[in-house]
Amino acid sequence: MNAAQTVENGVSLNEIVRYINNCSRFIIAGHKEPDGDCVGSQLALRSALMRLGKEVIVCSAGPFKRTELRDFPNQFVSPLEIRNFCADDKSPCKVLILDCAGLERTGDIQECFEKLPCAYIDHHTAVYHPPSTSDEPVYVDANSPSCTLIIHKLIKALGLEINEEEAELLLFGLCTDTGFFRHLTEKSAHILEEAAEFVRCGANPKKVFNIMNGGKSLCSRIMTGRILSRIETHYDGKLLLSHETLEEFDEFGFESRDSDVLNQLMLSIDGAKVTVIIRQECAEHCTVSLRSIDEINVAQISSLFGGGGHKNASGLTMKGDIAYVKEIILNSFKNIFK
Repeated sequence: MNAAQTVENGVSLNEIVRYINNCSRFIIAGHKEPDGDCVGSQLALRSALMRLGKEVIVCSAGPFKRTELRDFPNQFVSPLEIRNFCADDKSPCKVLILDCAGLERTGDIQECFEKLPCAYIDHHTAVYHPPSTSDEPVYVDANSPSCTLIIHKLIKALGLEINEEEAELLLFGLCTDTGFFRHLTEKSAHILEEAAEFVRCGANPKKVFNIMNGGKSLCSRIMTGRILSRIETHYDGKLLLSHETLEEFDEFGFESRDSDVLNQLMLSIDGAKVTVIIRQECAEHCTVSLRSIDEINVAQISSLFGGGGHKNASGLTMKGDIAYVKEIILNSFKNIFK
């Protein structure tokens, strides 16, 4: 089997279904610094597996720094609870890792289940996934706009119909990764049909929108204004770049970030094809957020530096200060904008 299994290659979810059917106890993990798609996938799958009579816990290294996730952390167990769950001798347990390419992306909790069988379910491209085996299957659908859509298919493959709670979690994840559908194209009718199914099962689009876009702090708007005020244009205005300093990070913290709105505003500028936001989060390294429109694949750029994500939305971490990272990133776009 290929390391990155895709629907186009004819790989079905049967391996994951068998993996689940052959065990009664599961840990569902996701990537560190989770987003709505990761959290929605984990909690929806937990609900479905519990309806099948499985014993399930969900875990995350966090931090849950996005405002739309503030009501979710109490549903995730601590590392101590993970170890206690694994140490229980009632029966073996397995791990399902969602929206994530490898153990290292789960962060500090990876040591809790390094010796356990792990299955992966993901939809990210331009990242390395571990080799797939019958004991540790890897399922990657690069055509899916969100991991929650894969989880929906998995729940149906397990012989269940989604309930209202699962429908809302699945819609939340789908809306998170599609920017509330604004990234979809004329080829996306089937995705909107799945969204309609979630609504028929009880999901409330208005509620999901308010979760995603409400509750922002005044500091988040001040920070957005600062980053917008220092936008630089490159490659004849096709690439827009800005940054957040270490001093601003210390002053405002994670909670004052609103990357979705910020990237949306930057990409709305006439002529913009790519946006780059560099954030100095500590003296040693920066994080870089990349967004694009049309055919420019920023996931390929991120993969050059150990990052990844989607074709039009990706990110990476790089050692160095803002000036150093800026030069490296700008040079990486030379061939695209030559």
